[in-house]
Amino acid sequence: MEVIARANHLRIAPRKTRLVAGLIRGLPVRDADVQLRHLPKRAAEPIRKLLDSAIANAKHNFNLDKKNLRVKQVIVNSGPVLKRTMPRAFGRAALIRKRSSHIILTLDELQPSAKKMQKPKIEGPELRRASIEELKEIEREEAKIKTKYDSTETAQHIKGKAGFRERIFNRKAV
Repeated sequence: MEVIARANHLRIAPRKTRLVAGLIRGLPVRDADVQLRHLPKRAAEPIRKLLDSAIANAKHNFNLDKKNLRVKQVIVNSGPVLKRTMPRAFGRAALIRKRSSHIILTLDELQPSAKKMQKPKIEGPELRRASIEELKEIEREEAKIKTKYDSTETAQHIKGKAGFRERIFNRKAV
């Protein structure tokens, strides 16, 4: 059973956040929590809060035990970038990019438990099977498209024109 927690728009650069995320990947939840509590990085506190949120989700939604959980995956993606300027010499302006992160933390069980909560079954549209005639018709259409682009006319047409590089670097080009 996988449990997912997300943190969006965290105002710490993804590169710095990935350093912390890499330390807890694959660890049991207790070890990861201890690691994050004693880590002197600014990204450790938000990731610890996210880990606590994922543990609470596991307990509340799926009745999972904290001792039986591990950090399966931590993905850190880049979020929106705030652009600011700073005055520089000779009236120029230097761009300052203030980056943000999106974090996705996934927990799973060390040993699968016997009791699991049943998710409600969601009814969706019925899938119908395609008949053999419909599949043959689709194959014919694909063959037509393939022969259209593989014809000799198209190949000669493409061969006849010199490419950009050949025109520029030809020794006798005028």
